[in-house]
Amino acid sequence: MRAEPRAEAHYVDERSGTTYSIDDPRWCGDDGAPLTVSALPGITREQVDTGARSLWRYRAALPVRIDAPVSLGEGCTPLVEKDWGEDRILFKLEWFSPTGSFKDRGTSVMISLLAQRGVREVIEDSSGNGGASVSAYCAAAGIRARILAPATTSPAKILQSRAYGAEVELVPGDRDATAAEALRQSAHTYYASHNWHPFFLQGTKTLAYELWEDLGFTAPDAVVTVAGAGSTVLGCDLGFSELLAAGQIARRPRLLVAQPAHCAPLHAAFRAGTETPVPFDHAPTIAEGTAIREPVRFPEVLRAIRRSDGDMAAIPEDEIAAAVRRLAAMGLYAEPTSATAAAAIEVFRARGAIRPGETTVVLLTGSGLKAAPTMTELFG
Repeated sequence: MRAEPRAEAHYVDERSGTTYSIDDPRWCGDDGAPLTVSALPGITREQVDTGARSLWRYRAALPVRIDAPVSLGEGCTPLVEKDWGEDRILFKLEWFSPTGSFKDRGTSVMISLLAQRGVREVIEDSSGNGGASVSAYCAAAGIRARILAPATTSPAKILQSRAYGAEVELVPGDRDATAAEALRQSAHTYYASHNWHPFFLQGTKTLAYELWEDLGFTAPDAVVTVAGAGSTVLGCDLGFSELLAAGQIARRPRLLVAQPAHCAPLHAAFRAGTETPVPFDHAPTIAEGTAIREPVRFPEVLRAIRRSDGDMAAIPEDEIAAAVRRLAAMGLYAEPTSATAAAAIEVFRARGAIRPGETTVVLLTGSGLKAAPTMTELFG
């Protein structure tokens, strides 16, 4: 079934300016470059579907009409206020999503589009939250899913994908070898990648709309998040840009982005003042969800941070672990990946990026239940 585009939405390669029809069943440009959806006008509070208790209350902000959303109730996650040193911080608890991570926002929109267009089988390369999310929504949509993961992946990490009925294929080699195999298989099976597909970001942008509504239809002053591939950064950039274009907010929030010091390629380039990768040291990190050495949308993530007058921080392992324990002590059971954002609060406060009297939101992207072995080491 053809998805009816809103206005004149199309896919665009921001690096070359090349455009493609949004009706094309593609996930990248002809030259292999990542794509986004062209700029959209945003929506007003009157266009929020208050009868929908999910991210689909913002469906009017999507570039195409989805007649039958594949939804498991994603979105509408809690926003709770806690003391954190000198400030009261708002924590967005994205682990209340159906599969336990924020990725359900992007997956719901992406799989809804693919289901509407008649896709019956997909592949995805992820051993963690992305694979679990795609597996769940494919199960809900009746789409066959094959999840590719490195052969060294622990059985516990792929258990959730298997539980949803996905086929899990273990690929010899490291994470890069798995991504290469996914690209090879994409020649004959649709690649529903949470890193590549432009409609995944159309789902993560609902974070911005939801924060706007949570805060009485105003924008926070700053949003703190962690970045691996950067889909929360890009989603917030998209959503708040649309709200700005629609005249619903006066300015973008500052995007304050953390990476683990053991794997911080975006931070290294940000500090170097460039949009291209620079040499950096890499080591294993407990924030394994962000251990991505070559993010697909590298320059786009950096532009989004700079456009917001934002900042970046690289967080040592001991400070990430301390943040996990500190969050747990206040009742918030966050995986180390998402706790990295909380660990960065002190850094950004010291730099003046988090300011007294302002509204600061920290995105906690995934549950501690998703990282049981690491959490056992920290608390066992």
